[in-house]
Amino acid sequence: MEMKKRIISAVVAAASVMSGFAAVPSTQAEREKMDAFISDLMGRMTLAEKLGQLNLPPSDDIVTGQAIDSNIGAAVEQGLVGGTFNIKGAEKILDLQKIAVEKSRLGIPLLIGMDVIHGYETVFPIPLALSCTWDMDAIEKSARIAATEMSAGGVCWTFSPMVDISRDPRWGRVSEGAGEDPWLGSEVARAMVRGYQGADMSRNDEVMACVKHFALYGASEAGRDYNTVDMSRYRMYNDYFPPYKAAVEAGSGSIMSSFNLVDGIPATENKWLLDDVLRKQWDFDGFVVTDYGSIGEVAVHGLEELPEASVRSLLAGTDMDMCSFGFIGTLAQSLEEGKISIEDIDRAVRRILEAKYKLGLFDNPYKYNDVKREATDIYTDANRAEARRIAAESFVLLKNDGDILPLARKGKIALIGPMGNSVVNMPGTWSVASDPSKYKSLLQGMTDAVKGKAEVVYAKGCNLYEDPALEAACTVFGHDMRDPRSEDELLAEALAVAADADVIVAAMGEASESSGESSSRTDLSLPATQRRLLERLLATGKPVVMLNFAGRPTVMQWESENVPAILNVWFGGSEAADAIADVVFGDVNPSGKLTMTMPVNVGQIPIYYNHLNTGRPKDPRDPSFQKYRSNYIDAPNAPLYPFGYGMSYTDFEYSDFTLDSDSLSPDGSLTASVTVANTGSRSGDEIVQFYIRDVAGSVARPVKELKHFERISLKPGESRRVSFTIIPETLRFYDYNLDYKAEPGKFEVMVGPDSQRLSILPFIMQ
Repeated sequence: MEMKKRIISAVVAAASVMSGFAAVPSTQAEREKMDAFISDLMGRMTLAEKLGQLNLPPSDDIVTGQAIDSNIGAAVEQGLVGGTFNIKGAEKILDLQKIAVEKSRLGIPLLIGMDVIHGYETVFPIPLALSCTWDMDAIEKSARIAATEMSAGGVCWTFSPMVDISRDPRWGRVSEGAGEDPWLGSEVARAMVRGYQGADMSRNDEVMACVKHFALYGASEAGRDYNTVDMSRYRMYNDYFPPYKAAVEAGSGSIMSSFNLVDGIPATENKWLLDDVLRKQWDFDGFVVTDYGSIGEVAVHGLEELPEASVRSLLAGTDMDMCSFGFIGTLAQSLEEGKISIEDIDRAVRRILEAKYKLGLFDNPYKYNDVKREATDIYTDANRAEARRIAAESFVLLKNDGDILPLARKGKIALIGPMGNSVVNMPGTWSVASDPSKYKSLLQGMTDAVKGKAEVVYAKGCNLYEDPALEAACTVFGHDMRDPRSEDELLAEALAVAADADVIVAAMGEASESSGESSSRTDLSLPATQRRLLERLLATGKPVVMLNFAGRPTVMQWESENVPAILNVWFGGSEAADAIADVVFGDVNPSGKLTMTMPVNVGQIPIYYNHLNTGRPKDPRDPSFQKYRSNYIDAPNAPLYPFGYGMSYTDFEYSDFTLDSDSLSPDGSLTASVTVANTGSRSGDEIVQFYIRDVAGSVARPVKELKHFERISLKPGESRRVSFTIIPETLRFYDYNLDYKAEPGKFEVMVGPDSQRLSILPFIMQ
């Protein structure tokens, strides 16, 4: 009771204070202070209250002022809840937090989480699109703004970033990650954690990150969500682990385990993964939470039932149970049976309480409950301007024959296609806090952009799919966009609109929920009804620009061969409409570059640039099929568009690639430099990419690996010297014995505008 009074007193004194104490202990004295506080608190807790801290149930649909009467409110009052998630509204969250602080026996505040994946109400491009900016400052800024907005809404914990490497675009959740490359993915992971958590989570606009999904989720077999993963540890450590490790090193406060098996054991109860790797090898000192209901799914994998799964998960290193109710419902009995000890429970409880301490919730439990901020800090003009700028950076220009783009603001522009006037689909998947009533459709954005100078006319042209059931599966969560008219009626209207236009903009592709969780696809090509529409639009002889909406790399071989201009716009967030107009009409020069390879067809998948070589590689100079070489009879090995690819409205030329030495000593460095010039007529940004190849290692090494990049801005006629310093650390990798080292021998350094168009220089590591 004494501690509870102290907390309430602190609330009154600190409710209007913007910053609290430095929440994350940075000195030994601060650490000892935190340990003493938590030890004292745990000494007061009953077993039920301890297990309550490990329980993360979903929130009820709480109405403001009625939290006390909800099911979760009653559990919170009894001290049986450590946190909850996906409740929106500052007053609702304040009501719930008051129950925890003022009505529960010990007054322990709650963690309030939410899936704020790429923005709160100001929604940024989906994470895959964000990665295509190759702009770490912009990516960190997007997370910083998301943290500011969600914290104004009462949320202190985000289930982001997702850092899973994936090389299979059939998997819908590629939309939530940073693509196929471990080095770039690591840079994005660090930027996101910095953006969310700020300096030390002491401010009330800094929140706790939760890195997911640990581990290997992006390698699900057949690209099917929740499916089995099986790979060598050599591949784990070199290709899939680096972004998780980078996020841990950046200080992420929490980790979410994955649904999949790792070496035949579900990640949530995999002791090697959660204890040996995460805690002992990487020194992670935060807490581990399960994904939704994953302990309860262990038996479905063919292993033990919930009570034993809860025991194994706790002993493996899982600290918080999301929605399985295994910890809260079974661990007391397991303790009585001697299957676990109170020390096992206490270890997990301490980690949860430490997270709350680091967030400053014990110092000021209402730190995130300043309801006035909800009216002033969310969806501001400044935040929207940043989202619009960053969205424009994420678009990838795939083709621009005849310089059709940018379009002039004149004449009549026909906007045709199922994505042209659908506001709810603009933000993209995992936009749980978004408010589409505030956003623009593409039609509105383009109309505003040409106001007084040109006319934009619109026709839908077709539905997303001809099959209503298939379309329904891709437009869940209130994103329905189906037109009841027949396909013939829709097509006739579109052709009539196109006939009277000077240029056609075709807005096509996926709907927002065609990608994301539980949105795996086997056919990544444009749906047949959209393809028919596109064919008829091209047959008019009018210039056609295709805007490809997608949450993944899609198959666009036919489009690439037949459509003169293609702009991949992904799902650009709340400000996507204006951002697309900015690029289409030339106010912004596109600069995005692919972070996942785009295949010619699904038969090439998995396809990625940093592959291992085969003993019988195909001669890339010969386009024909080569018998007894590693190639396909019916398709090329090469992708349609490679990793790192993206065009501009201007031209860049690379020249004078040099190394200041052809030898690298064990304690030395060497520098690769290249001159990049803007030889076109517009200012533009170029992403200069450097790759390394280990020519002969103790184990097979990739044909190339991204090791450095630099985003530069050049005016017409301007040039710049771009350099990359190589040190032994740059060349390190995990060998057969999983020792992290750089080996002496032959190497190559490469530079270019993408992973295929590269200049190469050799050097020796001594």
